[in-house]
Amino acid sequence: MARIFWVEDQSHWIEKFQRKLLSSDFDRRENVLETFKYPQAAKQWISLASAADRPDIAILDARMSGADDAGFSVAGALRKKWPDLPIIYLSEHSGTGLERDALEKFGALDFIAKHQRNVEEVLCWRVKAVLRQSTLSSPRADSAPEDVLTSGALTIDLTSWEVYWQGVKLMNPSNAKRPLPPTPRKVLRCLVERSPRPVTTTQIAEHLDADLEKFSYATYRQHIKTLRRSFDAAEGGKGRFTDRCKSGAGIVTFGDEGAYCWKPPSD
Repeated sequence: MARIFWVEDQSHWIEKFQRKLLSSDFDRRENVLETFKYPQAAKQWISLASAADRPDIAILDARMSGADDAGFSVAGALRKKWPDLPIIYLSEHSGTGLERDALEKFGALDFIAKHQRNVEEVLCWRVKAVLRQSTLSSPRADSAPEDVLTSGALTIDLTSWEVYWQGVKLMNPSNAKRPLPPTPRKVLRCLVERSPRPVTTTQIAEHLDADLEKFSYATYRQHIKTLRRSFDAAEGGKGRFTDRCKSGAGIVTFGDEGAYCWKPPSD
């Protein structure tokens, strides 16, 4: 079940969102909703909560009872208790300094405007996305979704195409603010699915439905280079993953045809 911790001081917003949060399918199980109208009560609950009470996600209003920092004080208590707990804000003050501070200073993963079209559905979409990201960055064998491909410390979300290595999202090695490009992600998926069998240039071109006359070994090699650099960046940018590839683990070069195969590193 999805355990949701929610702090909202206005009753009409609680009435608007409560049923939707309880009935939405976040992880194919019944949801549990801990709702608080006052920041003080929420912080008291946090201080007394045990490890078993840990929520999966927190939804906070930013400004409550006339205080701009009310939501942030609750966020601080949550972070002290559970440092990796995902927090999102549901607020009437989007586009203000409150949104800026929530995202830049208090580690919020999202800031959702209450006054927008179809806001109930928007909230549920965002909650589901954050829960998925949290699961992928801390994967557990007993709770991995069916649309996630895992191999050792590697996790590929087959729906969003996000890729995680050792809990770190793989990004474009040429621009760390951009995601890993689509074609290298597809190449990686093919290598993982066919592991430990090597995949040749022709086989990868067929898998990608690419033009065989344009998809050369040089193209294939460039995508592999991009992947290795992305893995290296996820490990701190010191080239350790590439070194392991040369030693026979990771994305390994195979045979005279210039094929590659995926062999999960043991460390």
